[in-house]
Amino acid sequence: MNRFLRRTAGVIAATLCGSVWAESYTIDPRHTFPSFEVSHYGFSLQRGRFNKLSGTLELDAATKKGSVDVTIDMTSIDMGFEAWNKQMRGENFFQTDKFPQARFIARDFAFDPDKPTPVSGELTLLGVTRSVVLKVSQWRCAKHPILPRQLCGADLEATIKRSDFGMNANLPGIGDDVRISIPVEALKDS
Repeated sequence: MNRFLRRTAGVIAATLCGSVWAESYTIDPRHTFPSFEVSHYGFSLQRGRFNKLSGTLELDAATKKGSVDVTIDMTSIDMGFEAWNKQMRGENFFQTDKFPQARFIARDFAFDPDKPTPVSGELTLLGVTRSVVLKVSQWRCAKHPILPRQLCGADLEATIKRSDFGMNANLPGIGDDVRISIPVEALKDS
């Protein structure tokens, strides 16, 4: 076998082995709540969160790579009282009748619990997809303290411009920069 074929076979084998050893996790919706804050006419930072989401996480300890796919139920927005939630679900903001979900997908990000690195991916919001980089302040994977399963958790954050996704209502009074914080936990699939 010539050197090119051996190298090609080696790359294919490494790729296949890497995907075989990747561990699958399911995002725990009871401990994962994306929240956001935005300036309200310079008087205060108003905060909200989304109460429902689902997703999966793949981690490969051997190659120190990961992938994530998360879908957020935009109708689950929680601003603290229903009248405000209804306004945020409406035509000027999240338009949940047309866009009931947002989705974040990151493929092949670097995963090293000892040296957290940013996760680059694609966020689809209001039907618009943009690149977003999530800053990772910490990763931790260990046996769950109560359940007999592996648990991975992280704290993530990013700042996006809402106008990049077509959300222009009340600019510049309501700020364009939106800070997103995401505590996330995921349980290893059985």
